[in-house]
Amino acid sequence: MTEGVPGGLPLLSLMLLTLPLGALLIWLVPDPGKARWLALIAALADLAIALAVLVRFDSTQPGFQLLEQTRWIPTLNVDYLLAVDGISVLFLPLTVLLCIGVILASWNSIRSMTRLYYSLLLLLGSTTLGIFCALDLILFFLFWELTLIPLYFLISLWGVGPNRRYAAVNYTLFMLAGGVPLLFGFLLLGFNHAGVEGLAIPAGLSWDYRELLATPLPDGVQMRVFLLLLLGFAVKIPVIPLHTWLPVVSTEGPPAVAALITGLKLGAYGLLRFTVPLAPDAAQELHWLLAGLGVTGVLYGALAAMAQTNLRRMLAYSSLSHVGLVVLGIASLNQQGLQGALFQLLNFVVVAGGLFLLTGMLRHRTGSTDVVSLGGVAKTMPLLTAFFFLFGLAAMGVPGTNGFPAELLILLSVLERHTGAGLAALFGLVLGATYFLSLFRRAFLGPVRRAVVEEAADLVPRELLTIASLALILLFTGLYPQGVLDITRAASEVWAAGLGLPGR
Repeated sequence: MTEGVPGGLPLLSLMLLTLPLGALLIWLVPDPGKARWLALIAALADLAIALAVLVRFDSTQPGFQLLEQTRWIPTLNVDYLLAVDGISVLFLPLTVLLCIGVILASWNSIRSMTRLYYSLLLLLGSTTLGIFCALDLILFFLFWELTLIPLYFLISLWGVGPNRRYAAVNYTLFMLAGGVPLLFGFLLLGFNHAGVEGLAIPAGLSWDYRELLATPLPDGVQMRVFLLLLLGFAVKIPVIPLHTWLPVVSTEGPPAVAALITGLKLGAYGLLRFTVPLAPDAAQELHWLLAGLGVTGVLYGALAAMAQTNLRRMLAYSSLSHVGLVVLGIASLNQQGLQGALFQLLNFVVVAGGLFLLTGMLRHRTGSTDVVSLGGVAKTMPLLTAFFFLFGLAAMGVPGTNGFPAELLILLSVLERHTGAGLAALFGLVLGATYFLSLFRRAFLGPVRRAVVEEAADLVPRELLTIASLALILLFTGLYPQGVLDITRAASEVWAAGLGLPGR
């Protein structure tokens, strides 16, 4: 069954299939040197479909749209169920755009097993898109776990650090461990539905997100569901102390792939999509726990970033601090906080993704992102330096960039609901400006200290197109944030109403 598309054209399924088909085509074409071109063509086609989804989406309607549903595993009532709403629809084109950026950033840096590399990138993009579209909990969990396979091989085979295989295993084990409470939480929801309907298992099972939202959940079960889902998503957000995999992967893994991991905060998306709406009473009772996790992340991430001397590790801890602000926005449990959190998550794709792409380009030229190995980069690479500074300003929330409206919405909602946490978050943002400007000065300004920096070339047209595209989105949404807020408003109102709270 498909709804909302002329002729029943399954746009969402087409979007999910285009990238795997591109990966298959890579292996069918005899010349392995064409792998990057085929990957780029597949990603561009997928971007066109994702933009078509966005064009077809009616932002005035609060419900799910472009619905596609068919029975998948009848004995367990598992459906192939896809749809989008104002919470998820903007992630689709941005995810594909970041994948295109990763492909272009890897253009000359990947010289071995190119077919496998670009195939894995396309598969990772497809499974990530599935996470944003899936409304059946089992289907969502399948996409969630499938992201591990390409990421394991991308990190272990093309990582740039000596401990890349350890980083790959460490990341995979963390994510597998996080998947256990996530699956148990989903099972509790399915079993509870069967009990409410008075039907035996498996006949009474339901994994339909929409049905489960309307299914009463006893207080004790709701508390268990909330804690299980929170724990499962917390590993991938990540929150303290489940964050140790992030700086390791960011340093040891391929810089372009790190852009995907840090730019797409899937754990935070799962928290606001599933954890809070499916267990609203428990969320209100434990709002202090969410606020505590958020403010701890903001402060710890900022302090840890100040101690770094490597740009990639600094950006890893910086993302930890900024995602803590997202958790704080969700903890406010109101429409304003949710819209700010959503805005910030969308910003991650552009800002954090762009910064990691730039550091990858810098490392490809100089062989290092350690501050002691840099210095004077602005003299030989002025374009790279200017864009790095622009994206850094957005990360600091400077007015005129997309970071400002997002952080303002979050802070206003948090100061109203958790005043102490809001003040602590403000202090964390001040620290954020300190560590970024300090490392920027030492790495990019001053005299040139190494011959490799002296001889390095600035951004080539391919790289310039990639970064300029992200920069345009950064500035446009910063100067006109209403476009994003209009798309997320209706869905945010429904989210707040599900908590029994006023929209604002």
